[in-house]
Amino acid sequence: MASMAYQPDPPAVPLWLNKGDNGWQLTASTLVGLQSMPGLVVLYASIVKKKWAVNSAFMALYAFAAVLICWVLLCYRMAFGDQLLPFWGKGAPALGQKYLIRQAVVPKSIEHGRGSQPLYPMATLVYFQFTFAAITMILLAGSVLGRMNIRAWMAFVPLWLIFSYTVGAFSLWGGGFLYQWGVIDYSGGYVIHVSSGVAGFTAAYWVGPRLKSDRERFPPNNILLMLVGAGLLWMGWSGFNGGAPYAANIAASVAVLNTNICAATSLLVWTTLDVVFFGKPSVIGAIQGMMTGLVCVTPGAGVVQSWAAIVMGILSGSIPWFTMMILHKKSVLLQKVDDTLGVFHTHAVAGILGGLLTGLLAEPTLCNIVLPVSGSRGAFYGKNGGKQFLKQVVGALFVIGWNLISTTIILLVIKIFMPLRMPDNELMIGDDAVHGEEAYALWGDGEKYDPTRHGTIFGAAEITPNDYGNGPARGVTINL
Repeated sequence: MASMAYQPDPPAVPLWLNKGDNGWQLTASTLVGLQSMPGLVVLYASIVKKKWAVNSAFMALYAFAAVLICWVLLCYRMAFGDQLLPFWGKGAPALGQKYLIRQAVVPKSIEHGRGSQPLYPMATLVYFQFTFAAITMILLAGSVLGRMNIRAWMAFVPLWLIFSYTVGAFSLWGGGFLYQWGVIDYSGGYVIHVSSGVAGFTAAYWVGPRLKSDRERFPPNNILLMLVGAGLLWMGWSGFNGGAPYAANIAASVAVLNTNICAATSLLVWTTLDVVFFGKPSVIGAIQGMMTGLVCVTPGAGVVQSWAAIVMGILSGSIPWFTMMILHKKSVLLQKVDDTLGVFHTHAVAGILGGLLTGLLAEPTLCNIVLPVSGSRGAFYGKNGGKQFLKQVVGALFVIGWNLISTTIILLVIKIFMPLRMPDNELMIGDDAVHGEEAYALWGDGEKYDPTRHGTIFGAAEITPNDYGNGPARGVTINL
């Protein structure tokens, strides 16, 4: 008996469904999801000091799960639904069968009437956009690792998603006023990266700093595992920017190529600067350069030529390097705010840079392929191109202002009910105090021999059957 999927017009394959587009969009969604889970979970767990590995990974894991539930209950339609305000959609669940199996709908330009209708169901689009919301939240977390009260974080995630992320997403992607005006944010340079960088920096200010000892010395606990997380992030970005056109089309191909070109260029430039100024290449520096390249190209990945992606990579590997390595040490404000992973530099600075460069380098033919507002072009292509650069500036200012204000209000409200920062006794201990768990169970890993728990034979620990069963988690040290 032939499969239902291959009959002329089965219920599961309506006439409007394009299996290739649907397959690519689900693949792109999975790639973006893998950037967060396990990509950033692994990256955060390994890039921080050992005593914060579990806590950092858990903050990312919790955010991924919490965002998904909030997304389908309310937030998807706040970001992509019917308009409530020029910058906000009407919240409603995205859970009903009739809603999810119908053909997906994306907003059209009111003035130009342009905009494509994806050839797959709403369920695919809802999940694809969830993965973007989740990674934004997790990127923000990088600013407050190593000291934020886990209960405050659990309250912060849904509130920030509702009152901050959905506003930027609707304004720039969901048919809001910046979308209709023609601000270009191809795949989230503003919605995701500027938002997470500015909100993370703001949150770091209100939460307060890590312990002085942690700020002075915060070495990664596993550089090789850190590279695994970074690799997942880089490869996943092909879905991040390749899925933005909502179809397996030529814009997706251009975006994937440009994404990788810019990331590679930026990594090489950052590494070169490290060698020139510090005498040796740094793995962490290479990852930072990779990140800034990926972020910078995101707002224009599908609308700039590949030579322009190299230009963006050169600038994204040098300007954020300068703000992080030089300007940061001279700025009183940047020194005061303890942005743990430097998210302000790698995401806010690189995202703004990418948005402005898109206003200069957006190529008219590519813009016409993918953008809803016709006639868009960068300033380098003349004929009112300067207006596009102005639009990019205004879009960046709106996202910066909204995230600064909304994040501040949300944290001040949470502070009424619970402290934002862990108490000092928990900060001294880390994971074991916060979660009752540690990342590594290694013999002799800084633990003192406790004679009340174990007998001794000639100065060596006596391993009892119970100890053998539990292994190193019992803290047994063999002294031979």
